[in-house]
Amino acid sequence: MKLSEIKEILPTLENVEFQLEDGTFVPEHFHVTEVGEITKKFIDCGGVIRNEKVVNFQLWNADDYEHRLKPGKLLNIIRLSENKLGIEDAEIEVEYQSTTIGKYDLEFNGKHFILKNKKTACLAQDACGIPSEKPKVKLSEIQSSSCTPNSGCC
Repeated sequence: MKLSEIKEILPTLENVEFQLEDGTFVPEHFHVTEVGEITKKFIDCGGVIRNEKVVNFQLWNADDYEHRLKPGKLLNIIRLSENKLGIEDAEIEVEYQSTTIGKYDLEFNGKHFILKNKKTACLAQDACGIPSEKPKVKLSEIQSSSCTPNSGCC
């Protein structure tokens, strides 16, 4: 989800709710402690230099159980970040701590925001030498003339 998309969704909501893919919700007393832009410059395993830019939201739970972040407040935080930091419209990445700090993609299911698990991947698959899919072979169809029962090869 891009920053422009969340800015369109927020005014239509009464509450801001984040849900993990496993169905559990981020506690409703969460804070958005950071909104920023992260730029990553790196080289992939194929030797290609790459640049990625994401808008980063950091969610944090405190012991102030009466705290509730309303959609208008989050929208104001986003606008302030755009104005002060010059944040561009980019994909949103959410940081949230469970057992460790996790990074998530963001989607909206019509009611709440879904923190989608991110996965690693090779960006230079043509240079890796890893086949896109392993061939499927049935062992019963493999014929070997060199090793038969009672031939002494096993």
